[in-house]
Amino acid sequence: MGPAELMQAAAMARRFYLEGKSKIQIADEFGVSRFKVARVLESAVEHDLVRIEIRVPAELDAERSDALRARFGLRHVVVAESPSDDTDDSPDPEHLGEVAAELLGELVAEGDVLGLAWGRSTIHMAQALRELPPCTVVQLTGVYHAGTSERGSVEAVRRAAAVSGGEAHPIYAPMLLPDPATAAALRAQPGIAAAFEYFDKVTIAAVSIGSWEPGISTVHDMLDKEDREHYSSLGVAAEMSAHLFDADGRRVGRDLGERCITVEAERLRRIPEVVAIAGGRGKADAIGAVLRSGLVTSLVTDTTAADRLLAQPPGRRPAMERSDPDELV
Repeated sequence: MGPAELMQAAAMARRFYLEGKSKIQIADEFGVSRFKVARVLESAVEHDLVRIEIRVPAELDAERSDALRARFGLRHVVVAESPSDDTDDSPDPEHLGEVAAELLGELVAEGDVLGLAWGRSTIHMAQALRELPPCTVVQLTGVYHAGTSERGSVEAVRRAAAVSGGEAHPIYAPMLLPDPATAAALRAQPGIAAAFEYFDKVTIAAVSIGSWEPGISTVHDMLDKEDREHYSSLGVAAEMSAHLFDADGRRVGRDLGERCITVEAERLRRIPEVVAIAGGRGKADAIGAVLRSGLVTSLVTDTTAADRLLAQPPGRRPAMERSDPDELV
């Protein structure tokens, strides 16, 4: 480029990139065609007159996020940097809840019905919420308190509703009951039945994922030894909202749901946006199993889990189709 070309390219680039003018407006100003403007702008980039940078916050990994989204056919994926002290048996890093809170603030629209399932990650997310459009918040699972120091799911629902200024519909009942008859009786109680009526109205949900291990799966910890061994024999690889999955994403141990206060799997599948929040090396395989179930559409995870998931062989992409692996031939 000669001096005149350089000055013209710089002026056009300033109009286009900094002042937001269209190529047609620039063409009219300089008395050239819009195709000439397009060629000049391309040349400005080629000659390093204009540098285009794509920057995201340092704690987020755009490359892994996009690769994971494409691999599993997800709608949204946000991968955050793993903490330096991540270990195989560590619970979900707390900062994933903060990232998920920002994502929900972006996805939730006024008038939505937000469903929250029990989980350490969803509780951390609720605590980190700072802003939500006006929406109704409903609890999707019963309560689990044993062995946890975190505030529970009822408080998470109330916190989210307070931030949004909307209604709260908590469920004051345990997640797991001794038998199906007791669970059915509780579901029929007016307060719990009213919350269940909102399940079909939920437009966006946040859920946690657990691997089938002590301290990592809520359901695993609630069951007695005999039940744990029984469900383990069925090949359980993951748990989400008291639903059990094998490594291929197929549901196993469906009879357990009869004893649980939780949103049914098929109701989850009909929710337009289901955001799963889970990370850590110990949960990577469980996350993959749930992603193959077709029940979730988006994921917040960390780099440790993302690397393990990306190393797995590519398969079908069930998320966007919401396909049930049990129904595939």
